[in-house]
Amino acid sequence: MNVRLFLALLLPPFLWGSNAIVGKMAAGLIPPITLNVLRWTMALAVLLPFAIRRMARHRAALRAEWRSIAVGGFWGITCYNALQYLALTTSNPINTSLIGSSAPVFILLLGRLLFGAAIGARSACGAALSVAGVAWVMLGGRLDGLDAVHFVRGDLFMLAGTCAWSIYTWLLKRHPSRLPTDVLLCAQIVAGLGWSLPFMLAEHAWGGYAPMAIDWKTAAIVGYIGIFPSLVAFFCWQTAVSRTSPQQPIFFMNLTPIFTVLLSVVMLGVAPQPYHAVGLALILAGIFLARQGGARPAPAAAPARRGQAGR
Repeated sequence: MNVRLFLALLLPPFLWGSNAIVGKMAAGLIPPITLNVLRWTMALAVLLPFAIRRMARHRAALRAEWRSIAVGGFWGITCYNALQYLALTTSNPINTSLIGSSAPVFILLLGRLLFGAAIGARSACGAALSVAGVAWVMLGGRLDGLDAVHFVRGDLFMLAGTCAWSIYTWLLKRHPSRLPTDVLLCAQIVAGLGWSLPFMLAEHAWGGYAPMAIDWKTAAIVGYIGIFPSLVAFFCWQTAVSRTSPQQPIFFMNLTPIFTVLLSVVMLGVAPQPYHAVGLALILAGIFLARQGGARPAPAAAPARRGQAGR
């Protein structure tokens, strides 16, 4: 593996880890659903000039696939990222990243529940391990006095977001697109923004958030997450996956919580706790075991598409 390919694999999990950090910095400055809308508006503004001609050439396919584009935009653009930013208003980036890293196993479980996909014995054991890791993180490493444990609301939001991402990934497999990836991404962003607008209006009407200040800090936050975790990570991921096996990038993707921990310490002063290490070990062991069990937690085409919703 040459240096450029290694960096192309390493950069996306770093940028996705930084997304959790910047999202936490935005808490209290930008309402979470508004942040999601601004993020994807920025991404669309940057991407559209390069993709508009290709979208015109593929307008027949866009019309034919509009239903799957609309559904994919809802689960991948509207739900996942908004729930992630909602999670970060009350949870910390380490927790949300660890819960999000369990997505391959939730893809496996929802595939069984919603689409009847078979799960082998080893995959089932791996799923149980990862779910135990997520539960351990959400419980804060406490098994004593479970009746007195109160889940952090943000952890529950992130769990819901992980399920939304899992549904999005399965829909990509069930309804594969004939569109080029940049055209499909643009179309899903447009659909996701359309779904998001009513939620953003409701957030401003009833959410109880302070008015958003328009200053250099909010502009920097929106500019960063709209370009780097969304577009730069996506295109690096696309390039790397096209030049390696489908399995190899998954192991790099598992570096996301590691980068989140390091960035949390450096930028937020949030130190990881022993229970985070236990949870991470259980989640990664579960993913590894599930992937050895024959029924893979993510579809073979999914890694090439993962960047679409901007982890």
